[in-house]
Amino acid sequence: MTTRQHRSQIVETQLGRSAVQIFAANERMNQILIEHLDPRAWSAKPPGKVRPIAAIFTHMHNVRAKWVRLTAGHLKVPQQLHRTKCTPQQARAALAESAARCGEMLAEALGGTGGRIDKFRRDGWAKPWLVGVEMLCYMLSHEAHHRGQVCMLAHQLGFPLPIEVSSGLWNWEKLWKQCGSPRGPGSSS
Repeated sequence: MTTRQHRSQIVETQLGRSAVQIFAANERMNQILIEHLDPRAWSAKPPGKVRPIAAIFTHMHNVRAKWVRLTAGHLKVPQQLHRTKCTPQQARAALAESAARCGEMLAEALGGTGGRIDKFRRDGWAKPWLVGVEMLCYMLSHEAHHRGQVCMLAHQLGFPLPIEVSSGLWNWEKLWKQCGSPRGPGSSS
């Protein structure tokens, strides 16, 4: 093995490890929102043709399950959630499970281990992508979009999240530590 190949393997391994940690911090944000959301906001009907908060979180979980099924079907695919019957507790448990499967998928796809995942299939109608950091970016963008919807809807419905919660979503160092990472973003080693 050449020095260049060895460096490439190290970078891929670090990328896979970082992707798993980043997705864990992403999941922690979801859990924090549900933990601190006023229970009345969970199924409150927003005005217009807008999904209730419960449907947004079930959608996030169900999309993750689809990513795993289409991209890494050899992993255990999480059960789908029902958008109107799901409780906050059920959503938290399901999101934790689907986050774990997505973490496994990211580790295999981006970890340089020569696993079975070579393409990211985000939907049946969409053209598959070769695995790469774009996969992680797409997954994070999807979830950040929906977290923004949840924060906005909670506020519009009269159940704003405490400032410590909405501001805390930006405290990556704390989130990183809560997820068990020995180092935070931007740290060396």
